[in-house]
Amino acid sequence: MNRRRQGGFSLLELLVTLFVVVLVTSLVTLNITSGGRDIQLDAEVQNLADVAIYALDEAQMLGVDYGLYLQRSEQDGRLVYGYTWRERRPEGWRAPASGKDIFAARYLPPEVELQLALEDVAVVELPLAGAEEDPVPQVVFYASGEATAGAIDVLRRDTGELLWRLEWDLLGRMRMLRRGEESDFDS
Repeated sequence: MNRRRQGGFSLLELLVTLFVVVLVTSLVTLNITSGGRDIQLDAEVQNLADVAIYALDEAQMLGVDYGLYLQRSEQDGRLVYGYTWRERRPEGWRAPASGKDIFAARYLPPEVELQLALEDVAVVELPLAGAEEDPVPQVVFYASGEATAGAIDVLRRDTGELLWRLEWDLLGRMRMLRRGEESDFDS
C-alpha cells in the first residue's frame, strides 16, 4: 500500500504564520500611530497659520481688530499649550461674535510646547488659563492691515527640538517654517 501525505499545513506552520502576521501588524500599527501624531501636529500648526491669515482679512473687511491669545492650561494633569481668538469691542477684548467654529479655542498635543517672541521681546511668558478674567491678546491683527510682528516656535517638550516656526511681519505676512528652515513648499 502506498500512502500519500494529505495536503494541508501542520499546526506548527500555522502558528509560525500567525506569529509573523501579528508581528507585522504590530509594527505597522506602531508606525501609523506615531506618524498620526506628527500629522495631527502639522494640521494644528497649519490651522493656526490659516486662521491668523483669515483674522487679518476679516479685520480689514469688517474694520474690527482681532487678537491671538496663547496660553498654557492643565488637562488631565498635564500641561498643554493652546490658543484662543479675541475681538476688540467697545467693552474690551471678547470672544469673536462671528465665525465661532473658525475662531474656536484649540489645544496642541501635550508632547509640544510653544514659545512666543514679539517685536522687541525675545520670549514672552505664556499665562496659565484662567489667570486673567478678560485676557488681552499678545498678537493683534489690526483693521488697518497691520499686525504685531513676531514668531511662534513649536518645540518638542522632552528634547527642546524645534518642530515648526510660524513667523509674520508688520503686514501680517505669515511664513511656516518646518524646523525653522525655508523649504520649496513654504508659501
